[in-house]
Amino acid sequence: MKRLLSLFLLLCSGIALGDASIPKADIAGAKDSPLLGRYAGALIVSYETKEFDELTLPLGPLKRVADANKRDAHNNNVFEPTQSRQLEGRRTRLVYLLPAGVSPLQAIRNYQNDAAAKGGKTLFECKSPDCGGDPARTSSGGGGDQSIAMVLWPENRVKEAAFTNGNCAQTSRTSEQRYASLDLPKGNAVAAVLAFSLKDDLYCKAFHDRTVVIVDLLEQQAMAQKMVTVKAEEMAQAINTGGRVALYGLYFDSGKADVKPESRDTLEQIARLLTSNQGLNLLVVGHTDNVGGFAANMDLSRRRAEAVIGVLASQYKIDRKRLTPVGVSFASPVASNSSEDGKAKNRRVELVPNN
Repeated sequence: MKRLLSLFLLLCSGIALGDASIPKADIAGAKDSPLLGRYAGALIVSYETKEFDELTLPLGPLKRVADANKRDAHNNNVFEPTQSRQLEGRRTRLVYLLPAGVSPLQAIRNYQNDAAAKGGKTLFECKSPDCGGDPARTSSGGGGDQSIAMVLWPENRVKEAAFTNGNCAQTSRTSEQRYASLDLPKGNAVAAVLAFSLKDDLYCKAFHDRTVVIVDLLEQQAMAQKMVTVKAEEMAQAINTGGRVALYGLYFDSGKADVKPESRDTLEQIARLLTSNQGLNLLVVGHTDNVGGFAANMDLSRRRAEAVIGVLASQYKIDRKRLTPVGVSFASPVASNSSEDGKAKNRRVELVPNN
């Protein structure tokens, strides 16, 4: 859908873009990961790395969600892996164009062998149509079924312009799709490896019948905590002037409500605030990003608020009667949830006077 719209707009405006062409070298700035090698003769046509991101690692075939009316942003039926792991850490995405004559099966077996040689193993593998979803789609398409590529990397994350090498490799039609989830213990990492034969007879025809391999690597690690702890006096000032204070120093694992030890400094400051202001009662309000359903996040945000209150009561001797837990899911964002930075800003706990 996105490619057709882009083509229509370009034709209407009279602007022409160059077609995909066989590259002679990797794109500028791209490099292999030391955790997993490349197929001999392959070239990188798209590359992206983020210090902290998330990955849904499929460990089973895709299956349509129970809600038959649920659609994604491109009106596709929504699919999810029957089994998966939700992971966070440093994410690297590498898109390779392989030499002519290499099959997707040949490519995927080489990646599995490379992982095994480094002490890793295959956690799950499948081939079309056994992977579930639409086996003929990559990250692009609308009005049908989602594909495994869409689960790994939705179309809105493809940054390259239409009909360029990087875009063609990630948005064209496919055949003979192969997929494997790999465990790479040396780097506490996993890899999602998708290989397919690309099909196109128009602007991406240079890649027709060539195998593309997309590798999503996730090195599991905690996010570097860069938010400055808000002092008790600063909390009081924010509450007095703005009616609330947003805190980013209370940490939880993804999808969980246990307060992590890294939260100690902020908890101490909240305790100081309440100890020095004995007449102050607070709503402790949990906020989440939009990953997951609204109802699930409503429950999660409230449980996180309750967990904060529990720690303040048990470890800092704050009277529970002064604190009321509230969960609002992602109903009150302070930034767009369309970016990782925005999501990080939306994941917070706010203190609001309740006097």
